[in-house]
Amino acid sequence: MKVYPEITPVKDDDVFVILNHKDADFDYPIHTHPEYELNLVINSLGNRIVGDSVLEYGPIDLVLIGPKIYHCWDNDKEKTSGTSAQVITIQFDENLFDEKFLSRDTLRPIKELLEFSIRGISFDGDTRDDIMVRMKKLSHMKGFKATLEFLDILHTLAVSKDKTYLASVGFSSMPEKTTYKRINVVYDYILEKFTDVDLNLTDVAKIVSMSDSAFSHFFKKCTNKSFTQFVVDLRIGYASKLLLETQDSVGQICYACGFNNVSNFNRLFKKNRSLTPKDYRKLFNKGSMLDHHNLTAAVKTQFSVEEEAVG
Repeated sequence: MKVYPEITPVKDDDVFVILNHKDADFDYPIHTHPEYELNLVINSLGNRIVGDSVLEYGPIDLVLIGPKIYHCWDNDKEKTSGTSAQVITIQFDENLFDEKFLSRDTLRPIKELLEFSIRGISFDGDTRDDIMVRMKKLSHMKGFKATLEFLDILHTLAVSKDKTYLASVGFSSMPEKTTYKRINVVYDYILEKFTDVDLNLTDVAKIVSMSDSAFSHFFKKCTNKSFTQFVVDLRIGYASKLLLETQDSVGQICYACGFNNVSNFNRLFKKNRSLTPKDYRKLFNKGSMLDHHNLTAAVKTQFSVEEEAVG
């Protein structure tokens, strides 16, 4: 897949840059940049790519993108005919805040927000509506007041409950948010070892001095997933990344991600992505721009599979 590097207008002297496109064309291909980006899309319907996440969005979409994660929005012209889409984007340097500054008590939520933005974070509900109004106002502000409002927007996003992580854990190598110190030890170990075909529940349970059954219950309580499903999700996320960023064969990727059987890898990948690994790669390789009709079909298939599983 061709991913274009974007040179943003952020300069060394800037706290942030805000761009207000009142008649957006959505003609930019899948791209990446080292800056953080808060993207607000208004009056648009289409598909959004963030890492390995491909989802329909609209009519209002608010997403925080971390450094170097590729992303792209398209606009379904058939559904939005006669309307003018608006895109307001805030970009700021990945080194704007240093570690010591964000480690202070009142700023720690922003530190966590930025750390997890490597997965892309979507906001909805009251948070999205509030930030939409404030970003419109911010686009007309300057100076110190604009800086204060920018920081307040980040804090509002940081403490919001209306958030959803987009890219999978394995794709971004970021663990799920947790307040359990014990489970953090487990996360760190699994993230280091998930590509090891010999990774197993018993060995991980020993790290926290628990029996297999006790650990299994503990892990499910903390993550809402079984240990096996969590590891599979990590491996599938990493496989998605390798399929898009390398020319390695499906077999090579299978073993590089910790699977020991290609047919089992294909089955699990299709169950989780609604496409085989080869079709997943082909879908993204058809062009640098979003292929709206193919992506929509894939997204609808994925939703159907998830609804069927729930039912």
